[in-house]
Amino acid sequence: MIEVTYVDHMGSDLSVVNAARVSFGKKHTEFDEVRDSKLIKYLAREKHYSPFNHTYVTFHVKAPVFVARQLVKHEYMPWNEISRRYVDTPPEFYVPDWREVAQDKKQGSGGPMGKPERKPVENKYEQLTKGAARTYRRMLELGVCEEQARMVLPQSMMTEWYWSGTMKAVHKMCSLRCKPDTQYESRIVAEAIDDEMMKLFPVSWEALRAYED
Repeated sequence: MIEVTYVDHMGSDLSVVNAARVSFGKKHTEFDEVRDSKLIKYLAREKHYSPFNHTYVTFHVKAPVFVARQLVKHEYMPWNEISRRYVDTPPEFYVPDWREVAQDKKQGSGGPMGKPERKPVENKYEQLTKGAARTYRRMLELGVCEEQARMVLPQSMMTEWYWSGTMKAVHKMCSLRCKPDTQYESRIVAEAIDDEMMKLFPVSWEALRAYED
């Protein structure tokens, strides 16, 4: 199962406001719903993004390797991942709801496969993942080092990482990965982060999402 867990954050909507108003030597101790909300909307609309970078958030994500390799491409979001150079616990594999080939290749995949078509796929996948896990364990028993034994594990193996960034960096990721034409599994991660960001920075996040390209 794909999981996204909030870990920690720094700053608030007030941090964005104060970062913007420091140009005039101003600082507020409380957030004004009318005045400060108006300023934040202005900053987002006019793409004055630097004040949004004075906040920071960290998530713990658990997802398949093939999802991680897509998401790690995003800029300015530090990433620390579990390493099977050092960890030799039994691997866990992602079990998807299988989808059909898309008619439009830009979509990546189509709707869910029917049950008759899905059954042999499920059987083959189960054989592959169980076989890979057995081979991995046997290689370790034969004395192969962890960093080489991991080569037999497929991209569907679950991995986990700490993922951090400023509000604007996280927004750039969500604005791309929450779109309907992105891979479904990546969208699960992005949408979970999107929901959490709305709780942490409600005014700023709503404004950024409203005025994105």
